[in-house]
Amino acid sequence: MKTLDITAKEWFDKVNGNSYFAGEIIIDYGMDSQKRIVMPFDYGYGNYYEQEAKAILTEHNYISTVYGQSLHTYCNDNGIIFRSNKEKNCKKTELKNFK
Repeated sequence: MKTLDITAKEWFDKVNGNSYFAGEIIIDYGMDSQKRIVMPFDYGYGNYYEQEAKAILTEHNYISTVYGQSLHTYCNDNGIIFRSNKEKNCKKTELKNFK
């Protein structure tokens, strides 16, 4: 793995006061080895989408982190270019239709 890009969209449910996200993980962006993994609609606020990405990558055996180690730290320690972005104020349908 040379690069790791995480992109998420966030929707805030004003009625119940909860934040939700959906997104994608791109491994080796723009390379022949590029892989894309979708993060489905889920509850979470702040940078929780990065924690979910770490869990997904670990589950699929792409990474193996030390307990409590952030994804950013893991990438830094292993020479992986890490980019992360979250688009706020999206509509619920944008998250539900993320494919």
